[in-house]
Amino acid sequence: MKKIKKFIFSSFIALAAIVFTGQGSEASAAYSVKEGDTLWKIGLKYGVSVQKLKSVNNKTTDELYVGEELTIPPTISASEKDLLARLVEAEAKGEPYEGKVAVATVVLNRVDSPLYPDTITEVIYQDRQFTPVANGEINKPASEESKRAVNEALAFHGLGQGSLYFYNPKKTDDQWVRTKNTTIVIGDHVFAK
Repeated sequence: MKKIKKFIFSSFIALAAIVFTGQGSEASAAYSVKEGDTLWKIGLKYGVSVQKLKSVNNKTTDELYVGEELTIPPTISASEKDLLARLVEAEAKGEPYEGKVAVATVVLNRVDSPLYPDTITEVIYQDRQFTPVANGEINKPASEESKRAVNEALAFHGLGQGSLYFYNPKKTDDQWVRTKNTTIVIGDHVFAK
């Protein structure tokens, strides 16, 4: 009985340390720059925007020096990355890789927009926004390509054209979305704001 109490107490202390110190996927981390590193490569690796990397590290240029210590800012949680990757998989399966990145970017842009909810989860589950939520396709696992596309969208975040919408003109007759300004066409998807 004493061992069980000790285990429970130790587990509680460990959990409290994680919760109260902000450890986990959302915590900042340190990174030592290696030969061949770029802000873009580091952003892709950690799923953080190049702009945020520069801002947090007070950088005004893209120059890096081997051995330089960078702070890696917090990123989205693993569960939000997974959810976003599953949406990308369901919405852009069969589309070019760039289209998958663009779909993820639309969700990130919506999180930043005052017109939409403030979290990835809320944006994705907002009523009648994404067909895969309604038809259950969101529950299927994401491919490695969709997961990579999410990390690239996170690294690219804030550098695009601000697309808030995408649609396949062959699959929708929605006239409202067609009134929006087209930002780019990738594969069968039209992206707009």
